[in-house]
Amino acid sequence: MPQWSDYSNGERIKILRGAEIRQDDLAEMTGLSVATIQAAEQDKRLSLPTLLKIAAALSVDTSVILGQQAPRRALRQEDRTMMRELSHAVHDTAAGAATTVEAPTLSELASITRQGWNLYWKGRYAEAGSLAAPLLRSAAARLREQPVGEQAEAWSVVADAYRICAYVANLMGVRDLAYASIGHAQRAAEHAGDDLRQALVTSGRSWVYLRDARLPEALELAERAAVEIEPRFSRATPEQLTVYGSHVNFAAVVASRMGDKERAADYLSQSHATGARMGQEVRAHGTLFGPVSATTQAVGINVSLGQTGKALTLISSIHDVGQLSEAAQHRYALDKAMAQADAKMWDASLDTLEAALRSAPYWARHQALPQVIVSKVGRASTARLRRVSKLIGAPGVAGFPPATAKNAL
Repeated sequence: MPQWSDYSNGERIKILRGAEIRQDDLAEMTGLSVATIQAAEQDKRLSLPTLLKIAAALSVDTSVILGQQAPRRALRQEDRTMMRELSHAVHDTAAGAATTVEAPTLSELASITRQGWNLYWKGRYAEAGSLAAPLLRSAAARLREQPVGEQAEAWSVVADAYRICAYVANLMGVRDLAYASIGHAQRAAEHAGDDLRQALVTSGRSWVYLRDARLPEALELAERAAVEIEPRFSRATPEQLTVYGSHVNFAAVVASRMGDKERAADYLSQSHATGARMGQEVRAHGTLFGPVSATTQAVGINVSLGQTGKALTLISSIHDVGQLSEAAQHRYALDKAMAQADAKMWDASLDTLEAALRSAPYWARHQALPQVIVSKVGRASTARLRRVSKLIGAPGVAGFPPATAKNAL
């Protein structure tokens, strides 16, 4: 199967522009003639100025067109454009580059931040990223206008905006931007003087480490974040329990990825206890947690540990996931499909997977787990397998190797 470097420069340009961008569209985007675009795609002529203009229009580095670096998985043109603007906003704001944007009120910024998190938890990552860029610039403008000694709340909004940027970048596989964003979020949270926000940022950094396969560091950070904000249940607020519950649950996730059953079980116990104490799902600080979250996430944790029986038992006890965010519902469906595949319930697994893919095609496009599930299903209906494989599509470009479980979270 061909690798990205096996294609010619012209073939790579055609693949990158895809079906949604025609040659005359690319010509208009670059200011070049259609003939020049055609010549480039036919490998007849590709001058440096032409290469630079095409790369800028397609929102990729020149090294991608030249085959020195593969394009990031699942990033379409609109995703690349969004990520470029997000990157500009993160780095410009961190550098203190002044902009002409107006400074909304803190109340207005809080409302926009909630909107950004809502988009994120619905799995609409491109929209969340598109909102996060102007949110970050506006929050920085508000911070500059706040009187000295009255900046804590503005710093909180800046921290939240950076965290949304980091989460979107991490999901899109743009790891360098995720690291930069979460680092800036940490500084902003420290200025805000909010312990819960600082813990959330630490947990966010742990997630970046997890997706970068830095498991020991991820676990150390996840545990530290959970311990630092552990509340006294008798006097804890719903907000504190929400943040704490999501932290101990994530610590269980990381422990499960390391194969540490005892540690994962300990954190799962704390997660279930927190959820039971809450009695319902609660949203706070851009996260959602409660008894349903604790149980559904335990399914994926047990799957990771190879405890298929426990995962299926939990699945049989779950009857309503309507309280969860849309992204959490979809993720639970993938975990359920994986548990069914591990139990050799081939057709049931594909049925569950197909339903998730059809209900959330955009969200699914940014997940590696569907490919892992399909690779496990060996004795299902051929027609069903072919149908699900078509929904998944190739990971980025036809011919790329399939994703592995290591980067499926």
